[in-house]
Amino acid sequence: MKKLIKRKEYLDFLIKLKDKNIIKVVTGIRRCGKSTLFELYKKYLLENGVKDEQIISLNFENPSDMNFSDWKELYDYVNDKINSKKMYYVFLDEVQILDHFEKAVDGLFLNKNIDLYITGSNSYMLSGELATYLTGRYMQIHMLPLSFSEFLEYYGRENELKKYNTYIENGGFPYLLNLDNNSDLIRNYLDGIYNTILLKDVVSRNNVKDTLILESIVKFLFDNIGQIVSTNKISATLNSNNRKNSVNTIESYLSYLLDSYLIYKVSRYDIKGKEYLKTGDKYYVCDLGLRNYLLGGIKDLGSILENVIFLELKRKGYQIYIGKYDDLEVDFVLKNNDGLKYVQVALSVRDEKTLKREINVLQKIKDNYPKYLITLDYDKVDYEGIRQIPALEFLTGEIKL
Repeated sequence: MKKLIKRKEYLDFLIKLKDKNIIKVVTGIRRCGKSTLFELYKKYLLENGVKDEQIISLNFENPSDMNFSDWKELYDYVNDKINSKKMYYVFLDEVQILDHFEKAVDGLFLNKNIDLYITGSNSYMLSGELATYLTGRYMQIHMLPLSFSEFLEYYGRENELKKYNTYIENGGFPYLLNLDNNSDLIRNYLDGIYNTILLKDVVSRNNVKDTLILESIVKFLFDNIGQIVSTNKISATLNSNNRKNSVNTIESYLSYLLDSYLIYKVSRYDIKGKEYLKTGDKYYVCDLGLRNYLLGGIKDLGSILENVIFLELKRKGYQIYIGKYDDLEVDFVLKNNDGLKYVQVALSVRDEKTLKREINVLQKIKDNYPKYLITLDYDKVDYEGIRQIPALEFLTGEIKL
């Protein structure tokens, strides 16, 4: 039997908020491990004094749990199971499938004997009416596929560079660990995830008319991770490939893809002017295995490393921006309660010209915030306050920013 990856940071989030009068919301792309996280947490509850009858669990992707014709039936079903003054732990997995689910969630939350946990695979879940109903009454954690560190938790720490190459090739969806690196099985599994996201979470939910344009946009974004992209550029590229479109359509389809967590958008920040810029966004993919599946193999190891670092920074809770300094660019400007951090990412800087190019912009920034250069080189060097750190040591948590 394959062991489960603990997903410690996510599990700790739920444990810390146990019995707190707040709704726990876990969001993330399909198959990233949200349902398994609930199983791990339920195991924790049972090991810590909670009785089986105090746990009420429904997965709305399971046909046997989809017998509710409306939100009121769900509300009544759960309430009918509560027959004591003990705390009941209610898990609603992929609850956004049920129309007006937010009314059931709102009603259940008012019961002081219910500790409520919900998941969803679309950011639509936390928009509109739910946000209005539950403002100030929920806490969200956004879940991603396995990090490189979690990947190594399964495979072990030996030959880390070789395992990094496997990680960026196959991606981090947890179920892939069961497929023993069988490329055909992995491809079939990723095909299923991709088509489910596109058809269920994007096409059906948003009534998309032109699926060819939608897929062309996905391929363009996957092929251009870490590059400055505009809707006009996407539109022009598609038009040149005889895919007639409008900028308005491109903008709508981009928002749908962002809602599905298939891609993430990073906006630009003018470091000198200290202002956020409205143009020149970049996009990164949620999982590199999906990218390789769609593009037919690994392309551009430098951009792949940048994407991996972006996802790790996102896991760590930073607000992330692309830095603009005059005509130069900083890969990532990070913001948190401690202030700013600047991060450049490069595959290797052992070539002198590459090193100079990568640190040039960091040398021009004269404030005292930390500056980092993350590479796949194993070198640890300090260039007048710019710390070069090995990517693998950052990804495994041995070095922190």
